[in-house]
Amino acid sequence: MSALGPRDADPGFAVYVHWPFCAQKCPYCDFNSHVRHNGWDEARFLAAYLRELQHFASLAPPRPVHSVFFGGGTPSLMQPATVAVILDEIARLWPMEAQSEITLEANPSSVEAERFRGYRMAGVNRVSLGVQALNDPDLKALGRLHNVAEAMTAIDIARRTFDRFSFDLIYARPRQTAADWEAELSRALDIAGHHLSLYQLTIEDGTPYAALHKAGKLVIPDPDLADALYEITQGLTEAKGLPAYEISNHARPGEESRHNLVYWRYGEYAGVGPGAHGRLIVEGQRRAFATERNPEAWAAAVEFQGHGLVEDDALTRADAGDELLLMGLRLGEGIDLDRLARIGGVRPSSQAIARLEDLGMIERVGNARIRATRRGRFVLNEIVRQISASFEVLPDLPVGRY
Repeated sequence: MSALGPRDADPGFAVYVHWPFCAQKCPYCDFNSHVRHNGWDEARFLAAYLRELQHFASLAPPRPVHSVFFGGGTPSLMQPATVAVILDEIARLWPMEAQSEITLEANPSSVEAERFRGYRMAGVNRVSLGVQALNDPDLKALGRLHNVAEAMTAIDIARRTFDRFSFDLIYARPRQTAADWEAELSRALDIAGHHLSLYQLTIEDGTPYAALHKAGKLVIPDPDLADALYEITQGLTEAKGLPAYEISNHARPGEESRHNLVYWRYGEYAGVGPGAHGRLIVEGQRRAFATERNPEAWAAAVEFQGHGLVEDDALTRADAGDELLLMGLRLGEGIDLDRLARIGGVRPSSQAIARLEDLGMIERVGNARIRATRRGRFVLNEIVRQISASFEVLPDLPVGRY
C-alpha cells in the first residue's frame, strides 16, 4: 500500500530527535542550530536525550513507533554510536513497527563512507541530504561548506548505503532564471532516488539574508517569476514520476517521507532535544510541547528535572481543528472533513467550501475530503484563513481522544 493510503484513523506515532549543532550557520537559516567552535560534550548530550525520552515515554502510552527522525542542525556530526544508543532506548521505551522509517539528516560536507556505514549499522535506513544547489557559486552564496563534486559523492554513497535516500534543493535563489532552474532541476531528477524536497527560498526574520534583503543587497525573484519556477517544478517532477505529495516534497508513490506524513496527517509525535516540538494526547487531551532552545541550557534543565520543556499547553478542540486544517491542506491528498469534525469539533460552512471551489482554489475528493488545487497552493494561507473563519461548532461532542 502506498504511504498515502488511508491512515486517517491513526496517522501513526513518531519520535523526533533534534541535534542542534552545525559546523557553520547558513545565512538563510532560522532553524534552531548553533555553532560551537570548541566542540560539545557528546556524552553529556546523549545522557540528556535518554532522560528526556524517558520523560515522554511516561506521558505517551506504549504504542508502535512509525518513524524516527534525526533533524537539526547537522545530525551527521553525531557519532554513529550516539545514534545507536538513542535508537536502542527508543526501542526499549516503545515497540517499533516492523517497517519503521529511521531517517537522519546529513550535509554533504560531513559525509564520510565509514560514518554512513556506521549509521546504517546503528539502524538508520533513510538519509536526507542538504544539497541545496547544484552549482558552486550558489552553494558559496548559501553558506554551504560543500561543493557540487562533494554533493555528488554524498549522493552516490547514500544510494549505495541506505535503503532509501532523499536530497533537498532550494530554488528562487538570487539571480536565478527560469532556464537556470529548469536545467538544474532536470539534472537533479536524473540523479535523484525516489524522493526529492524542493523549497522556494524564503527570507526569514533575524537571518543575515533578511538584513541583506532589507538593505537591497539581496534580490530574489519577484512573485511572477517565483510562480513560474513553481510551475516548472511541478511539471518536471510529474513528468519524471515524482509528483508533489506535499507543497515542497515529491516522491514516487509509496516513497513518501513516512515521518513527515505523521506531522501533516496530524498524528502524535514526541520531540526531544533543544528546541524540539511535539504533539501528544495525554489522558484524552492533545497537548503541545516545546523544549528550551539553547543546547547547554536544555541539557542543564534535563539534568535537573528530567526534561527540558518550556511549553506544555493543552489544546482546545478548536486549536486542534485549526492545526489539522493547516497541516492537512499542505498534502496532495487533502483532509477528511469527518476527521476534522471528530478532532476539532467543527465543520466548514458549505457556502465557504462552494465559494472556494468556484474560485478554483479547492476541490472535493469523494464525499468528505477536500484538497487545495495547484492554483490554490499559491495562496494556501488565505484558503486556511477563509475555511477556519467559516467553522461551525458541532453540538453534543463525545468526550474522548482528540
